[in-house]
Amino acid sequence: MSKHIAILATHGFEESELKSPKEHLEQQGWTVDIVSPQKGTIKAWAKKDWGPEYRVDKTLNSASAKDYDALVLPGGVINPDQLRTNQEAIAFIQDFFQQQKPVGAICHGPQLLINAEVVQGRQMTSVQNISKDLINAGAQWTDNEVVVDSGLVTSRTPADLPAFNAKLVEEINEGKHEAQHP
Repeated sequence: MSKHIAILATHGFEESELKSPKEHLEQQGWTVDIVSPQKGTIKAWAKKDWGPEYRVDKTLNSASAKDYDALVLPGGVINPDQLRTNQEAIAFIQDFFQQQKPVGAICHGPQLLINAEVVQGRQMTSVQNISKDLINAGAQWTDNEVVVDSGLVTSRTPADLPAFNAKLVEEINEGKHEAQHP
């Protein structure tokens, strides 16, 4: 069955955390759009320096959660830091949760979920650097390669991408998830 997935990112996303899930989801025969506040291209961060540019498929102001089956939030330090103060990005994320659609966030990506106010009471993981932020926002943080909670898939680092990608596919195939959190 055909699926349509959004990856929300801006300049400074960790390249592997966008590229690997995008390729894995496309291998399922699904369509994956890079959604960004910027038109044209966005520049990756590749481990220790700027990396290649990726084409933006849809600008945030023309994207709607209703047009997608799931959302992926790659990390990197710069990317979520830019997006978490963008009210349009936060509203886009919140809409996926309101529609009970699967959301995947890796590394620093879960910072966006704090600002979207959707982590309270949820089982989650992330890169160690933001674990305290998630705990302070009400998440139940654990140090595991992948954690799934009612359609929310979280992982720690690029080393966890195989497990993250596999769980994303599983949750997207399951579809909408009943809300079990306030």
